[in-house]
Amino acid sequence: MTDAPHATGEASRVAAVLVSGGLDSATVLAIARHEGFICHCLTVDYGQRHRVELESAERVATSLGAASHRTVRVDLRAIGGSALTDGIDVPKDRDPDADDVPVTYVPARNTLLLSLLLGLAEVVGANDLFIGANAVDYSGYPDCRPAFLEGFASLASVATVAGSEHGVRYHVHAPLLHLSKAEIIRRGTALGIDYGLTHSCYDPADDGAACGHCDACALRRRGFEAAGVPDPTRYA
Repeated sequence: MTDAPHATGEASRVAAVLVSGGLDSATVLAIARHEGFICHCLTVDYGQRHRVELESAERVATSLGAASHRTVRVDLRAIGGSALTDGIDVPKDRDPDADDVPVTYVPARNTLLLSLLLGLAEVVGANDLFIGANAVDYSGYPDCRPAFLEGFASLASVATVAGSEHGVRYHVHAPLLHLSKAEIIRRGTALGIDYGLTHSCYDPADDGAACGHCDACALRRRGFEAAGVPDPTRYA
């Protein structure tokens, strides 16, 4: 895993980027574009409760100049086990710094998302995969940790024709990995991101307004306050 471009040549400047519609992935896309990558973006409709983020993903990809953007549908409601994909209430007013893993954790989600992104990367000739994983303000999710990202990068090189037969080495970039939410927001603001296009809430109102009380809302609100940047979020 690495946080900076490595490969050389025309193909190496192509990247596959996960775009969820949230604040973090928008910042990652802006960073990749700033570093000179031609970005092919992937959003996954996995049956998530907060489906309004899918519309945000399209807006973000367009506004930040993605070369392409596609949405893949994989319905994880058939598996369940998460407040985002099952009939489980989203926790409200929970301490986002608590040590326990909340029920908003979706089993193996980032493994699935990166696997799909790896498929896209092989098709578009990208050696570089970008994800908005964060090991600071991450609600305790195990698949947002460095060990997971390093393991996936190793897997990618033996799981593809490009890697196993042509020696392609894939790099998983997580440029936000060690940044606080405030630092992420400052970085994105400096890159000109309109965070009003993004969506973070796990349990939005029918009109898309953020609930203001779930973990995602708490982290987002706290991040804007700490960054000293006006919060453009529309709360219910």
